[in-house]
Amino acid sequence: MKLSIVVLLFLVSSFHLSLSLSLSQRYNALFNFGDSLSDTGNVVIAGLPYGMTYFGHHTGRCSDGRLVIDFIAEGIGLPHLLPNTAKNASFHQGANFAFIAAPALPFDFFHQRGLSKGLWVNASVHEQVDRFEKLLPSICGAPQECKDFLSKSLLVVGEFGGNDYNTGIFGGRSIIEVSTFAPHVTQAVAEGVERLIGLGAVDVIVPSVLTIGCFPLYLTLYNSSNPEDYGPKTGCARKFNALSWYHNTLLRRQIHRLRQKFPAVSIRYADFYAQGFDFAINPLKYGFKDGALRTCCGAPGMGKYNFNLHAKCDQNGSSVCPDPATHVSWDGIHMTEAAHRIIARGWLHGPYVDPPILSSSNS
Repeated sequence: MKLSIVVLLFLVSSFHLSLSLSLSQRYNALFNFGDSLSDTGNVVIAGLPYGMTYFGHHTGRCSDGRLVIDFIAEGIGLPHLLPNTAKNASFHQGANFAFIAAPALPFDFFHQRGLSKGLWVNASVHEQVDRFEKLLPSICGAPQECKDFLSKSLLVVGEFGGNDYNTGIFGGRSIIEVSTFAPHVTQAVAEGVERLIGLGAVDVIVPSVLTIGCFPLYLTLYNSSNPEDYGPKTGCARKFNALSWYHNTLLRRQIHRLRQKFPAVSIRYADFYAQGFDFAINPLKYGFKDGALRTCCGAPGMGKYNFNLHAKCDQNGSSVCPDPATHVSWDGIHMTEAAHRIIARGWLHGPYVDPPILSSSNS
């Protein structure tokens, strides 16, 4: 009897181990598209202290350490993604097409509105998908072979939109005018996803935009003396979070449309916004004892957010907090490795991707 119990326990543990391995290794490659929230080195514009926590040197990542996409790669058993501009690199396990400052929309959209001076990277959704399409044959060969290859790959398309709205807001446009960008932005993201499906993608994650009203940069530059302009529970700027919410509502509609059009394809929404909102409401729940609205790497600015546009992170006059893990915000607009780890956990295991990436129901 004792032997039977031992054998049973061994079989059960072996089953759970094999299930865990199959879930974490079911993808042969990971491909990412987006902006500074996920760029791993296509644009390198800053030095230390960027990268200080994990890498010990700057890598092009806009954080003190790893990004959400790095933790996703680790979670599914793949290496950190190389930037697609890397020389003499193998991309057989994936590549990163994200660029710092990349908008979803092309330059023409902003040029027509007199806003093109605020852009310096030509890396829209369609530009990034173009790069992917050109690289694909060197990874997997003929179109049918690439479709087979992509059927075992995970693609993350976004976050896109933050830089489109930044361009309008920093260009002095009203929040009402900038909100009219949202239908164009979300349509561009959907068109990018549809192009990737046409190439063979069958498992796609589409992240929302963040709670931009909780960014120390916005809270400092657009501070208000009216308490009604701020959420009573979060302290975040309502009008900017309303813009994020509107974008995400339209993005969900686009995803719903794509799901109906491509029922055999898994298209999942990743909710950056909900997690960011929860950080702001209850930072201590996640160990952020310095709160969600105070920058770690920055300088005393106009108010309480430790952000100063003239002494940004890695510039003279800025300093780094003693422990980045106690902060959500790294530099006023990007997050710390600690925040990225928590967000990635919500994508890998739920509830902020449904079904979660590591779920038997999606394998």
